[in-house]
Amino acid sequence: MIRVLYVEDEAALALIVRDSLISHGFEVIHKRNGMEALNAFKKKNNDFDVILLDIMMPIMDGFSLAQQIRKIDVKTPILFLTAMTSTEDVVKGFRLGANDYIRKPFKIEELIVRIEALTKLHKRGALAVDKYYDLGKYSFDTSNGQLTYKEEKIILSFREAELLKILIKHKEEVVSREEIMNLSPNEEPYFTGRSLDVFISRLRKYLSQDDSIQIVNIRGVGYKLLVR
Repeated sequence: MIRVLYVEDEAALALIVRDSLISHGFEVIHKRNGMEALNAFKKKNNDFDVILLDIMMPIMDGFSLAQQIRKIDVKTPILFLTAMTSTEDVVKGFRLGANDYIRKPFKIEELIVRIEALTKLHKRGALAVDKYYDLGKYSFDTSNGQLTYKEEKIILSFREAELLKILIKHKEEVVSREEIMNLSPNEEPYFTGRSLDVFISRLRKYLSQDDSIQIVNIRGVGYKLLVR
């Protein structure tokens, strides 16, 4: 059974979505605002398969909630359900660690397919992060997405952490752009061609204090992480 934390303040919509998911065999815990949801998340010891978040909510909005959850857990998939469809809002959601989003209004069938895709990938370990890496003078704790250089700590977004992890796993090897694009569990990739270049630039900036680390662009193919 897929366990869902569902956060939505609109009572009528929440009732429809909750009952529909339960009728399809999901276990659903519904909360009306971000603070209630954060408390439930902590109480359940992160014991959810997927988190569904509205953005515009009282007390604590969905963006703030996602940020708080990612400080505790970078593994559990987060899916935003939102009427906020501007590019800026979508990008902000992904930067805070979201795995996917659906625009309101949506069909319950689409929501179910998205949930199943995320949880299948999570359960077979494609989204799991449970290792600790040394990278030159840096250390990378994948359990919370934290990159550390001496006393400086940087919390990576979910997609930044996933990108760095795949580069580390293939250190000294070329990772194709296609392979990076296929990190996404659904039809909408984590990265476009342009956004991938932006994320690579961010990682280079984060790692810039160690001259022995390079992320090399292999033109027309992909990227290679080098540590000398």
